[in-house]
Amino acid sequence: MVATAATSSFFPVPSPPGDAKSSKVGSGSASLGGIKSKSASSGALKVKANAQAPPKINGSPFGSTTSVETAKKEDVVSSPAPRTFINQLPDWSMLLAAITTMFLAAEKQWMMLDWKPKRADMLMDPFGIGRIVQDGLVFSQNFSIRSYEIGADRTASIETLMNHLQETALNHVKTAGLLGDGFGSTPEMSKRDLIWVVTRMQILVDRYPTWGEVVHVDTWVSASGKNGMRRDWLVRDANGKTLTRASSVWVMMNKVTRRLSKIPEDVRGEIEPYFLNSDPVVNEDSTKLPKIDDKTADYIRKGLTPRWNDLDVNQHVNNVKYIGWVLESAPPPILESHELAAITLEYRRECGRDSVLQSLTALAGTGFGNLGDPGEVECQHFAAT
Repeated sequence: MVATAATSSFFPVPSPPGDAKSSKVGSGSASLGGIKSKSASSGALKVKANAQAPPKINGSPFGSTTSVETAKKEDVVSSPAPRTFINQLPDWSMLLAAITTMFLAAEKQWMMLDWKPKRADMLMDPFGIGRIVQDGLVFSQNFSIRSYEIGADRTASIETLMNHLQETALNHVKTAGLLGDGFGSTPEMSKRDLIWVVTRMQILVDRYPTWGEVVHVDTWVSASGKNGMRRDWLVRDANGKTLTRASSVWVMMNKVTRRLSKIPEDVRGEIEPYFLNSDPVVNEDSTKLPKIDDKTADYIRKGLTPRWNDLDVNQHVNNVKYIGWVLESAPPPILESHELAAITLEYRRECGRDSVLQSLTALAGTGFGNLGDPGEVECQHFAAT
């Protein structure tokens, strides 16, 4: 059986004049932050170049005409210019142009490798590889929002943000030299057929980045109880303003028996040097999410099945895919007039390729007769077989 519970908050989104939509969405154990609607602007950079360079031979223009005087109808054959030291020198203008071209190319490469940003929207990490900072305890990576990562409102989707979180987590392990054969598993974990699985995740979104915007993601890990690990993320824009905060709890599972496991001492010795002693970036919400059934749900979507591409290398549905499923049953008026500002996810069982699920949504509280009205809306979701 597969079960995933979630609670989400939607806040109304202010729209520009003439737009009927205005509201944000927030869910679950977390509150949503408001987001302002963005007006799309387009600009074009036009470059026009025109250059002419007449060919030269021995430093003299080629193609010019010279009148030859004839006297007494006798052909006079012009003799070539006398060979001197000056007209046998190379064409210095061509040599100067070549040197200038090489210098400009070298300067361009140097600017690409230089880490200091020249503009606010320039990347500190121009190639998006990421790096470890703060004494090796924090991993930082930049992402540019692609055209295929945005929705109808021209902003990044919640799935895009979660993919960035997952990518930085794996790159952190890889850059630290701890990546074994598994999906984020250390060498000692790989020897014991152990993998990481997420049990709980909280996400707060203050603003969704837009197409072409560059976001900076920081992530770090800390201890969580005796047999867990907490991973936090902080997402900021090019000006350093916070966009998203997220905190998650991970435990180990044996990929053969599919049972949870304690952290072996050898594995603990690998990961503990990278633990950062810090408080969660999101205040932990210990409220247990309720289980929703057909009788208590206000909206139900049945017949959801995983696609082949939904599976990750651990042979189960990737945790990012669940967010799409739990929102499948959310009322369209809410999705159209609000933005998801907060969500708390509990992963209770894993989902395989042969699972058939249903998504259930219940509106928390009362007074939501007109779902398009401005104001915060809180929903409870459940996805299970």
